[in-house]
Amino acid sequence: MRKTFVIAFLFTLFTGLATAQVPTSGNVFFGYSFYSSNMSSIDRSNMNGWEATVEGKVLPFVGIIGDFSGTFGSENFPVVCPEPCAANFNVSEHNYLFGPRVGVSVGKFRPFAEGMIGVAHGNAQSYASDTSFASALGGGIDYRLIRIVAWRVQGDYVHTSLFGGHQNNFRLSTGIVIRF
Repeated sequence: MRKTFVIAFLFTLFTGLATAQVPTSGNVFFGYSFYSSNMSSIDRSNMNGWEATVEGKVLPFVGIIGDFSGTFGSENFPVVCPEPCAANFNVSEHNYLFGPRVGVSVGKFRPFAEGMIGVAHGNAQSYASDTSFASALGGGIDYRLIRIVAWRVQGDYVHTSLFGGHQNNFRLSTGIVIRF
């Protein structure tokens, strides 16, 4: 009986502590994403796609974000021919990033800065597929349209290491933010 009481007490205590850590406000973003990528060692490509983020506030000016994106395009890759040559493949890259975001509201504007780490997965048609560590640094600004809706413009430097090389990519995104 005493053991059951201790377990019930600890369960109640830890449940109360866990709910104190749940974010009480935040936002959700979804929009268009332009991505300048250099997956291959030959050239850069301009890719188009989507980006979605979820932010939970842990302090009034600090949030934890989950950032997910998918971009699509085509790029030249080196292939083995009788002599060195290149072939064009349809490519896609998906990024799954997490980290802190710091921002402050100034009137209708909310500028922010963010740093994230996670993984990137690149796919070059039937040529190759690879997954690597990814990191991103960036920032942006939200413009409040109405109380719960804002428009966001943001830019991020995204570093990946796909297909045995290092990529320094730039992502520019814009879209709608829903605040809760």
